[in-house]
Amino acid sequence: MIDKNRELIPLSISVLTISDSRTEADDKSGKLLVARLEDAGHHLCDKKIVKDDIYQIRATVSRWIADEKPQVIITTGGTGVTGRDGTPEAVKPLLDKEIEGFGEMFRVLSFESIGTSTLQSRATAGVANGTYIFCLPGSSGACADAWDKLINQQLDYRHRPCNLVELIPRLLEK
Repeated sequence: MIDKNRELIPLSISVLTISDSRTEADDKSGKLLVARLEDAGHHLCDKKIVKDDIYQIRATVSRWIADEKPQVIITTGGTGVTGRDGTPEAVKPLLDKEIEGFGEMFRVLSFESIGTSTLQSRATAGVANGTYIFCLPGSSGACADAWDKLINQQLDYRHRPCNLVELIPRLLEK
């Protein structure tokens, strides 16, 4: 539910596409995420494409985590079970806290669209150095579902009864 007495707090979001074959010209999922976040009133901080390589993924995400500008990082791709899918392995060691409910909810929602094939998804989320990180599958349908049904609401300060935005000032508390 949106509380009309609250104003949107625009966030700075970086998008990382993980693919051995995509380029800026044909990166449908990355473009979809950028369009969705901008339509929601947020700002694109950075966008990159890297190969499905644990160390390239980890290097890019690590740079963004260390930079104070991005408040949110969204990755797309590399969450499957093939030998080249390494996004969870690249990102999870960087997390201070994992948000287990994200992956659980994503798979529940995805089940409505793709049935039992959702068990192949290792979508995950967490927090690192005060930055939210969401790791999504590479399909544009999965990215649309994740943004439209989960991420958009939690990144909207007006969403009640609670949202991730109101926790940002407290993420680095010790």
